[in-house]
Amino acid sequence: MNTKSERVIFLADCQSFYASVEKADHPEYDNRPVAVAGDPARRSGIILAACPIAKSFGVTTAERLGEALKKCPDLVIMRPRMQHYIDVSLMITQIYEEFTDLVEIFSIDEQFLDVSASQSIFGDPITIAKAMQQRVMSQTGVRIRVGISTNKILAKIATDIWAKKNKNGIFTLLPSDVSTKLWPEPVHKMFGVGSRMTKHFAKLGMVTIGDIARTPLPELKDKFRARFGKQSDIHAEVMWRTANGLDDSPVTPGTFHTPPKSVGHMMTLPRDYADSAEVDTILLELTEEVCRDCRLKGYMGSVVTVSCMCSPYEAPTGFSRQMKMPDPTNNTNKVFEMVKRIFYQYWDQMPVRRAGVMLSTLVDDQHYQLTLFENQERTRALDKVTDTIKERYGSAAIVRASSLTRAGQALERSMKIGGHYK
Repeated sequence: MNTKSERVIFLADCQSFYASVEKADHPEYDNRPVAVAGDPARRSGIILAACPIAKSFGVTTAERLGEALKKCPDLVIMRPRMQHYIDVSLMITQIYEEFTDLVEIFSIDEQFLDVSASQSIFGDPITIAKAMQQRVMSQTGVRIRVGISTNKILAKIATDIWAKKNKNGIFTLLPSDVSTKLWPEPVHKMFGVGSRMTKHFAKLGMVTIGDIARTPLPELKDKFRARFGKQSDIHAEVMWRTANGLDDSPVTPGTFHTPPKSVGHMMTLPRDYADSAEVDTILLELTEEVCRDCRLKGYMGSVVTVSCMCSPYEAPTGFSRQMKMPDPTNNTNKVFEMVKRIFYQYWDQMPVRRAGVMLSTLVDDQHYQLTLFENQERTRALDKVTDTIKERYGSAAIVRASSLTRAGQALERSMKIGGHYK
């Protein structure tokens, strides 16, 4: 690797992250198959992570817990602890930052690093990767795999296709090796290509990554337009650049914390809700979460989106609709009125099993429209007081009376992060 003129980019991935953290915290399970899964009683019995031993029995991420237990009856099930995983992830970030200040969080268990300028201190890329592996393992008990290249997309591909399979967990994929190593791989292994896109490529006669890469870009755009419509040029170019390993984007610290385009929350209910009063309780709780998040982040939104999925499981119905409010706001009561208006306009009266609320078209909340018929300063001050109490004492410190009914989920959700227990 000619490191004098080329960048050296890592994609560091934590192996079976949630399961690895649990096994590190519970050494008595070191030689046992372990999986982290949600709460089956609340319709969240899905495998979130499985250790390599569990995977050897065929247990896979995102499958139902019952199916996993059929494959591996001795599977040790651990309930997720999301706050703990976040803490460990931040600890791993700090370890990476001992090697370079250019660390970009890609997800809770994946991070990009630019170590181009670190080699004069820590050695060649392989030496740095091994040192990182040892440091992370000794301090957290988590094994990391490292893909190495000259840009982010190739580093990511190197990790996903090869480093995760290598015994030492390290693989280097250079641009000069793309045609011989990457192109023969099947399309479904390409980053950004799922099962549905794989089928589309197959119908276009493209079964390997090389089939995409060797197709002239104008021709690929024509094929995408014919299949997906006129607005598919960008998608075609992304696929073509990925297949050719082209990526000029820098490793940017802080990318994970860029301003959001929308703020939303979704809830899968523990049972079907058919009564409108119960549905109102859930919609209000979701609206409260969304508006509170907006206030904490300093945003107001003017477009409200409401989504819903109804039973039965075999043939679910549902909708996702949005409406624009006259003025941007982050006030719960105002947004809730719009949420109800949207919901009851499109609800087919079937029992609700999942609902979501989102605010978008966000603007700074320091600039707002005054009205003659409302004391907005008083309303904003009241919101600030309740938000401060919740920040200090927890989101369950103040709840609406409706949330204390059988339908309410606010207390349960206060114990979770991203739908999983803290």
